[in-house]
Amino acid sequence: MKKFLFGLTLLILSLTTQAQVLEPVKWTTSVEKLSDSEYQLISKATIDSGWHLYSQTVPEGGPIATSFIYDDSEGNFTIVGNTSEDEGHIVQDPVFEMEIKYFDKTATFKQKIEVKDGLETVKGFVEFMVCDDSRCLPPTEVDLEFNILSSSTSNVKEPTGISELSKGSKTPESKRGLWSIFIIAFLSGFAALLTPCVFPMIPMTVSFFTKQSKTKAAGIRNAVIYGISIMVIYVLLGSLVSLIFGADALNALSTNVWFNIIFFLLLLIFAVSFLGAFEIMLPNSWANKVDRQADRGGLIGIFFMALALAIVSFSCTGPIVGTLLVEAASGGSQVGPVIGMLGFSLAIALPFTLFAAFPGWLNSLPKSGGWLNTVKVFLGFLELALAFKFLSNADLVLQAHFLEREVFLAIWIAIFGVLAFYLFGKIQLPHDSPVSHISVGRLSLGLLVLSFTIYMIPGLWGAPLNLISAFPPPQHYSESPYGVGYTQLGAGNSASHTEVPEGAHLMPPHNILAFNDYDKGLAYAKKVGKPVMIDFTGHACVNCRKMEQKVWVKPQVLDILKNDVVLISLYVDDKRKLKAEEVVDSELKPGEKLKYIGQKWSELQTIKYKTNSQPFYVLMSHDKQNLIEPIAYTPDVDTYYNWLKEGISNFK
Repeated sequence: MKKFLFGLTLLILSLTTQAQVLEPVKWTTSVEKLSDSEYQLISKATIDSGWHLYSQTVPEGGPIATSFIYDDSEGNFTIVGNTSEDEGHIVQDPVFEMEIKYFDKTATFKQKIEVKDGLETVKGFVEFMVCDDSRCLPPTEVDLEFNILSSSTSNVKEPTGISELSKGSKTPESKRGLWSIFIIAFLSGFAALLTPCVFPMIPMTVSFFTKQSKTKAAGIRNAVIYGISIMVIYVLLGSLVSLIFGADALNALSTNVWFNIIFFLLLLIFAVSFLGAFEIMLPNSWANKVDRQADRGGLIGIFFMALALAIVSFSCTGPIVGTLLVEAASGGSQVGPVIGMLGFSLAIALPFTLFAAFPGWLNSLPKSGGWLNTVKVFLGFLELALAFKFLSNADLVLQAHFLEREVFLAIWIAIFGVLAFYLFGKIQLPHDSPVSHISVGRLSLGLLVLSFTIYMIPGLWGAPLNLISAFPPPQHYSESPYGVGYTQLGAGNSASHTEVPEGAHLMPPHNILAFNDYDKGLAYAKKVGKPVMIDFTGHACVNCRKMEQKVWVKPQVLDILKNDVVLISLYVDDKRKLKAEEVVDSELKPGEKLKYIGQKWSELQTIKYKTNSQPFYVLMSHDKQNLIEPIAYTPDVDTYYNWLKEGISNFK
C-alpha cells in the first residue's frame, strides 16, 4: 500500500511538472501624449494568478529585477527620468533575508521621453523574472514596440505561444506593510512620551486646560482639540516628506547608495544626541513666536499650543520622528510617512486628552526623575544599531564587502553589550543621575538586552539568527561561508572530498560536491560509476534555496547527495557570457543567439524536459536516460528521499 501511495505521489508530481513551458506574464504597450514633444511610454504586464513579478529595485543578492531598455541609439528621442512603476507589495522574504517588492495580477510601468519630429515608433525590451509559491522561471526578455503616432496601441513582439492579454486592475498597496509602519510608529510615540522633554509637560498641559476651562465639558473639549492639533501637525510633516520626494523617489530609497549613506549619518547624529553629546534644538525665537500666538485663545490658540509642544520637545522627539520618516520613506510607499506620523502623533495625543478628561489619573503617574534620561539613552543605543542597517544596505548595493555579516554582527554585539552594562549601572553618561541602586524594571530590561547580545554571538560562527534576519547581511555575504572558525557541517557518516575534481566545487556549508558544467559532471559520473542528479536552479530562485536549506540538509537526504549521486547544478539565470566558440543559435527563438550560460541551461531544460520552472530535479543514467520521472519543488522530506532512493535503485 505504501509503495502504491508513493508511486501515485510521484505520478502526480510528474504530471504537474512535465510538458509545461510556462508563460505567466504577457505584455502590452501604449503611448500617452503629454505635449507636442513629450510622450509617456506605458508597458503593462498581466500576470497569471498565483505568480508574481519583481520590482525594478531589488536589493543586491535578491531575485532578478525587472529592467527596461529603450533603443535611443539613433538619437531621435531623449529618455527623461527613470521608469516609474505601481506601488506593489513589499514583503520581508525569509529566504533572501531582505525586503522585496513584487507585483501580482497586473503591473504598469511608465517612461517619459522627449521626441524629435518624424519619430514614429520606439523599440526596446524588458527583462524580468517571475515566481509562484513552488517555482521560479529563468529571466526572460520580451521585445517591446511603442507606436508614437497612436495614443494607445498593443504591438508587442511576444515569445511563441503567448496569447492575447486580458485587462487587469492596478496592483493594490501592501496593507500589511502600512499596518507595520503604523504600529511601529505608535509604539515609538509612547517611547517619546517617556523622554525628559515630553513627560513633564503632561501634568502641566492638563492642569492648564482644567483651570482655564469654565466647565469640565469645556476642558475635555479643549483637550480633544489640542490632541487633534498635535496629530494634524505631525501628519502634515509626513505629507510634506511624501510631496517632496514623491512615489518614484521613495521606491528607490531602499537600494540607493547615497540615500542609505545619508540616512546612516542622520541616524548616527540622532543617536549621539540622545546619548548626551549635544541637543538638537529648533531656534528659541520660533518657540517665543508660537507662545505669543498661543495666548490668543480659542481654536487658533489651542493649535499654537500644540505647535509649541512640538517645537519645545523637538530635542527628544526630533530624532525619533526623523528615524520613523526615514524607515517609512525607505519602504517605498508614498503614504508610508503619512501613516507613520499618524501613528506617532496618536500615541502622543492620547495621554493629554485622556488625562484632561480624567484629571484624577495624574496621581498615578510616576514622578519625573533620572529614569527619563535612561529612556532617552536607551533609544539612542537603538538608533545607533539601526544606523548600521542603512550603512549595510549601501555596502550590499556596492558589493564593497566592507560591512560583511561578521563585521555587522560584531558591531551590534558591541552596541547591545554596552547597553546591557549601562542598564546594570556600570556605565554613566553625561546627563545621568548618580545611581546607588537599580530598579527591578531596569534590571529586567538589562537581562533581556544581555540575553539578546549572547543570542547574536553564535551568528559569528554561521548561526542563521532568524529573530533578526531582516537586519544583518545574508549569510553568503560574509568573510567565510562557514562562519568564523571555518566550522563545517554535514552528516557524520558522509564521505569527505579530499580532492575536488576539475570543474567541481564544494557547496557550503555541507560540502556537497557539485558541478556547474553538464559535460564535466557527466564525465565524472561515468568515471566514479554513480548516477547523475541534474539540479536546474537559479541564483535568485527562492524555492531552490528553500529546498537546499530545509530538505537537502536532512541527514538521510544529505548522505545521498554526498555519497550516492553526482550533482550537476545548472543555473538558468547565470549572466556570465558564453565563450565565442560556444555561442549558438537558439532553437526556441529563431534568429536569436544564446549569449549567456544561463540561456544555454534554460533552453536545455525547456527542449528536453518540456518545462522551464525551477527548481527541477532529474535523476539520469550515463546514457542520459531518466531513472525516474523528474520532480520539481518538493518540500516534503520523505517524498523527496523516497524519490532519490527509487531512482538510485533503478540505476543499480
